Amino acid sequence: MRHFSVVDSDCQDSDLPLPMLAVVFNEIYPVWTYSYLVLLFPVFLATDYLRYKLVILLQGLSLIVTWFMLLYAQGLLAIQFLEFFYGVATATEIAYYSYIYSVVDLNMYQKVTSYCRSATLVGFTVGSVLGQILVSMAGWSLFSLNVISLTCVSVAFAVAWFLPMPQKSLFFHHVPSICQRMNGIKAQNGGIITHTSASNHLPGWEDIESKIPLNMEEPEPEPDRLLVLKVLWNDFLMCYSSRPLLCWSVWWALSTCGYFQVVNYTQGLWEKVMPSRSAAIYNGGVEAVSTLLGAVAVFAVGYIKISWSTWGEMTLCLCSLLIAASVYVMDTVSNIWVCYTSYVVFRIIYMLLITIATFQIAANLSMERYALVFGVNTFIALALQTLLTVIVVDSSGLGLEITTQFLIYAGYFALIAVVFLANGTVSIMKKYRKQEDAEASSQGTTS
Repeated sequence: MRHFSVVDSDCQDSDLPLPMLAVVFNEIYPVWTYSYLVLLFPVFLATDYLRYKLVILLQGLSLIVTWFMLLYAQGLLAIQFLEFFYGVATATEIAYYSYIYSVVDLNMYQKVTSYCRSATLVGFTVGSVLGQILVSMAGWSLFSLNVISLTCVSVAFAVAWFLPMPQKSLFFHHVPSICQRMNGIKAQNGGIITHTSASNHLPGWEDIESKIPLNMEEPEPEPDRLLVLKVLWNDFLMCYSSRPLLCWSVWWALSTCGYFQVVNYTQGLWEKVMPSRSAAIYNGGVEAVSTLLGAVAVFAVGYIKISWSTWGEMTLCLCSLLIAASVYVMDTVSNIWVCYTSYVVFRIIYMLLITIATFQIAANLSMERYALVFGVNTFIALALQTLLTVIVVDSSGLGLEITTQFLIYAGYFALIAVVFLANGTVSIMKKYRKQEDAEASSQGTTS
């Protein structure tokens, strides 16, 4: 999740005493968590109202400010502002994916999602490998690597200016004026829908809109903001009325909270196990390997044959238990290579399960509201992460030492496993009981 270390802005060689590292992890990194949480929902609404492009530009500008401050900012307050701007950048990330979905047809969603995810994985892998090579073999400083990063985000910001402005969005701008004058809209089942607001909730209505001419003389009416919020609430209730979707969403939120914590603070654990000032480190290479193997695991998901409705919760239980074990080993075994290996296992399992969860949530949606569901899940994950950060990490809370923090994270994932073990056991028992009742009733009928 975190692509840089604020340690670098104070010392290019990361040669910091442990008390200074405690300040970084207890007083600086939590600012990103709080900023991300506070900004996520307002940014979600602003993204839809402004039709994506302006928010994408804001993301690029925030990244430029972040990396510029990473290079030159000094002092605790300045670094905390750096974390705030990074929170802006990550909160506005939703605009990019929403923009992509707004400019392609519905039947291209799967391919586009695959392309975007592949581009992200490739970029992360190339950056990790290149950084490791330049530091270990070419002797580059971390300052120089951040200059490269600043250049890349600046180029991305410049490219974003040339993106076309979408004419519609999910909620505020989804009904062009011509639709309001139509007597009816043809649904996918061949029927005619005369009530436009009702037709907005039919699968495929976005695709119909994309084919409506945009060069109409009548301007688009001003959206009713109160009505938008009501639609959001009704869509939220309808989406989460599905029990399978609710189950996968609960795991998504709980596990993503723990994943963010482990990924954000694992550098501190590695620094304690093997201080970078006394030995060569291979953090970039480990990130690259974990990303590549995670991508292989994600690719293999398409070939897994399992009844997710029956065994999904037990699978989540087992994999959460494996994640807990990997975090526990990472924390208790004072060997950097064991830590690296455990981290790789941790990321592979998470990337595998989050891909399955994404597919299962999409499959159980009764309407095209992917951004809403994924946004709500992410918001809940961030709320839980904020609570965990305040209690465990923040100096105003317990401010625990890094190894104690990871022990709590291991217990957190173990608790997730217990929850899904209990829930999965009850679900399987109910399903087999229904099958037995159905067989008994069928036998009674035949006799």
